[in-house]
Amino acid sequence: MATGAAGLLAAGLGAPRMARAASADIGIASPDPIYCVSYVAFKNGYFKEAGLEANYIDTQSGPRGKQMLAAGQVFATTSGTNDAIALTLAGKPAKIVFSLDTRITYANLLVRKEDLDSGKITKIADLAGQTIAVTQPQSATWLMATYMCDKAGILDKVDIRGLGGLATMLGALKSGQVGASIATLGMVEAATAEGWAVPLFDVTEAAAWNGTFGGDVPGLSTYVLEETIEDRPQDVQAFITALCKAQDFLNTESAETIAALVHEPYVASLSMDSLVKTIALYQNAVWNRTNVVTPAAYARLTDIMGDGRQYSNAELAKVPYDTCVDMSFVKKARGI
Repeated sequence: MATGAAGLLAAGLGAPRMARAASADIGIASPDPIYCVSYVAFKNGYFKEAGLEANYIDTQSGPRGKQMLAAGQVFATTSGTNDAIALTLAGKPAKIVFSLDTRITYANLLVRKEDLDSGKITKIADLAGQTIAVTQPQSATWLMATYMCDKAGILDKVDIRGLGGLATMLGALKSGQVGASIATLGMVEAATAEGWAVPLFDVTEAAAWNGTFGGDVPGLSTYVLEETIEDRPQDVQAFITALCKAQDFLNTESAETIAALVHEPYVASLSMDSLVKTIALYQNAVWNRTNVVTPAAYARLTDIMGDGRQYSNAELAKVPYDTCVDMSFVKKARGI
């Protein structure tokens, strides 16, 4: 299994599938349990069964994965759904072909427990004058921080700072270098288990989620270039069929079984107990069991991106649902 970025191997693609499987480098934004669907597909050999020699690429962030896809360094990438929209608006048309979730799991907002207990920070508005950690500017984590601060009326009063990886973000919060951090559920579980952090906003709380976001939103998606669909439709179908099979595994197996399968080598930094708890949360409240992005969910995402937070509404009008979303591969895999 490859662990570094590599170009697509085009040799032999014209040969019959029985002679040589197509090569596909698969980018994933960062090691986290939210990406279990890809980890399961690798560990259970579903890509190979579908006729792909798939290689796992840790792109380290959504923006970097987006750049690698645009440069042809990966066949497909998985990151914030907004990255696919941004890539299309930048002139490199991309298609969202598979949805991981119905809630944006990296929209949690962590603060130090001592700050909440002292009354210093009890609501998002209290972060005025503070720094909030995200992965990178213009990333999906950045967008969530921007949206929530805008809704709270403090966008011009906070420093939303890109710090790179998730572990770095947690370290900065724990040491007091930042007042809050956008966090995945895995980060929330790890930090709260250690006892020093608490979520100021928790995506698993239905009332809080619906009050802020209004319903299902495709936070993380797998996307490919439009030209890849045109040039390699059979490989895209094989890829999505494998992911759907992995999703069915996530839908039916226990959190303990899934955790035991993916812990090594993908999320070994988490304790097994934290991993099981996080996966159970994803199963109950987060993962998209059908992997379909609906027009209504897509519209909620573009509403979050709009009003000048990431793009103007006029810019987003150029990327309607049918321009950026292609659910035909999921529907064929699922017989829909």
